[in-house]
Amino acid sequence: MRKSPDFPGLLQSFFTQRLIEQRKASPHTITSYRDTFRLLLRFAQTRLHKSPSQLVMEDLNAPFLGVFLHDLENHRANGARSRNLRLTAIRSFFRYAALEIPQHSALIQRVLAIPNKRQPRPPVDFLTRPKIGVLLAAPNRNTWLGRRDHALLLTAVQTGLRLSEITTLRQSDIALCSGAHVRCQGKGRKERCTPLAKPTVAILSAWIKEQGKEVSKILFPSARGSALSSDSVQYLVAKYAAVA
Repeated sequence: MRKSPDFPGLLQSFFTQRLIEQRKASPHTITSYRDTFRLLLRFAQTRLHKSPSQLVMEDLNAPFLGVFLHDLENHRANGARSRNLRLTAIRSFFRYAALEIPQHSALIQRVLAIPNKRQPRPPVDFLTRPKIGVLLAAPNRNTWLGRRDHALLLTAVQTGLRLSEITTLRQSDIALCSGAHVRCQGKGRKERCTPLAKPTVAILSAWIKEQGKEVSKILFPSARGSALSSDSVQYLVAKYAAVA
């Protein structure tokens, strides 16, 4: 009889076999799930005084996970949406575990029954053309960071790309010749092309020339050349919105 996997082994196979091999999950999904379990393991180490290698499935019961989700909201200031995203990752793992360790079905069922937290749905707002103009004028284009941020904001406004899509764009994803467009892999691993207007083409052409043309380069990198984090983009958007 096949030995039932322990929690560390089960978590590893969840990422390597379930997410990467079977589901072909996107890098963004894998990163999000990884961050969820990183937070959970740190929380368990603090509360249970157990290292990740010592944890067993019985430790991750519904009451304990409820305390973890509560801690995210009250000590890490996560909103309902972020809390629910963490819960989605946990549920995905427990659905996988249900097939691998059916002897824990009762525990798993109680975890899967943890409800999402209701979140307010504000009406979708939009920027008028004058507001867009003021926002795009906010970055100081005499500096490298200002030119990068202006190009990023212009591309975001014109294409409507999601945050995760725009931070992972590379030069190879941009076509600036006839029929200029940006190509990206979006939610659900769906690939789509979005046309680029002439002003955006001109700005991106100048920006790529300044960077040095190299198809593998991140289009809007950090000062160290790596992809910008979601927090960094949210910060720069808030900064320029305040200036505007």
